[in-house]
Amino acid sequence: MKQIFVFRWLTWPFRYTLSKIKRKIGKLDELRIEVFLVLSNSSHVFLKGRVVEAYTQSRPSEKKSALQNILATIRRYSNSSVPDARLLLQIGDQQLELQTDSEGVFEKMIPLSGSVHKRPEHIGLSLIPDENLETPTEKVKKSIQYISKTYPRALISDIDDTIIVSKATNLGEKLWLSVSKNAYTRRPFPGVSDFYRMLTAQGEYPVFYVSSSDWSLFDLIRDFLEYRKIPLGPILLKDSHVNLKNIWKSGGGNHDHKLEKIRFLMDFFPEQRFLLIGDSGQHDPELYAEIIRQYPKRVEAVYIRRFGKVDSEREQQLGALLPDNKVAWVKTTQEALLHAREYLDFS
Repeated sequence: MKQIFVFRWLTWPFRYTLSKIKRKIGKLDELRIEVFLVLSNSSHVFLKGRVVEAYTQSRPSEKKSALQNILATIRRYSNSSVPDARLLLQIGDQQLELQTDSEGVFEKMIPLSGSVHKRPEHIGLSLIPDENLETPTEKVKKSIQYISKTYPRALISDIDDTIIVSKATNLGEKLWLSVSKNAYTRRPFPGVSDFYRMLTAQGEYPVFYVSSSDWSLFDLIRDFLEYRKIPLGPILLKDSHVNLKNIWKSGGGNHDHKLEKIRFLMDFFPEQRFLLIGDSGQHDPELYAEIIRQYPKRVEAVYIRRFGKVDSEREQQLGALLPDNKVAWVKTTQEALLHAREYLDFS
């Protein structure tokens, strides 16, 4: 993981400079604004997205061959992110200027004012004209997702090897699944849809997905959840841009960003209790243990899909942080479902 971080740190000046040169000589294609999150707790709106060179992506299908999926993956990762692009944000009566970072990502926390009955329903985004950018003239309009009350439960779930079979601990298998499958042909773990629908009261309670995959997979993950009838919710991914040269890194590297994103959710919804779901293949148990320490009494329960041999010390350390029967290490989703029915409150 250190090697990956060092590689990205060393190559960042090259990647950043290449994008700036393409921009300077007018070689950037038409740009696209991709909006990932427009999330509100009623007092603030959190916005996140990125600016990339536009590309055409075909819709996923069960009938697509491995070759067709590989070509789609090439299209997904061949686009360039655009650093230092300026955007105009319209939200209610407010107009704000944003700028993308070195990875083409923008984000903004926007306080809301005025009556709840007059709160804005949408945001609008447009690129500020730049002589070296081919900027689209149409404004991007997105609905604001309001989560403005405290629910009996909310979920924070990992994605890879928690709901979707990813083989994250096997580089070769992971890479093949990443490039040769699409949202309709990636496999979920059996029973995930039933389990998550039960935990969320058939989708009434919110669920947040946090992963070390990068934002280039946002549409694949969203389409996968919808196709497999797994409750939809905000998706929080890794900001670092992955391209054709480092596609194998998606989902790998340092996982501290997952801790930061879970902290963000805990702080953004300070009265909400969460149930955490992950797997033992990477660092979810340690990350979740840290969250329990930092936010006492805010975690209802933890479910960890166990891979490989039992690590008694690791399991005892996490189990000691919550009351009995609130941490479950399971092999299958069916085990997790049976445990939840017995030990969680569904009244």
